[in-house]
Amino acid sequence: MIARRLIIRGRVQGVGYRDAMIAAARACGVTGWVRNRVDGTVEVLIQGEADAVARAISWCRRGPAPARVTAIDIAEEVAADSVFDFAVRPTV
Repeated sequence: MIARRLIIRGRVQGVGYRDAMIAAARACGVTGWVRNRVDGTVEVLIQGEADAVARAISWCRRGPAPARVTAIDIAEEVAADSVFDFAVRPTV
């Protein structure tokens, strides 16, 4: 199992990105969370099998139809056994 933290830039708030991310993550079979950040970006933690994480990251590069992703910063993380679903976290 691997984990990645993403900071997604562009027009990604106010376009349904978080709700669409939950559906995409569940379809890819990954766990983690998504949240808005006060700087206008979206932060995502994705964990699961390497191919599932790669599919979820690929979706993040597009996002939902109204979104316009301009850049994604990706960092390796340590996978946590305590994360069992994909959820929205409060804005930070």
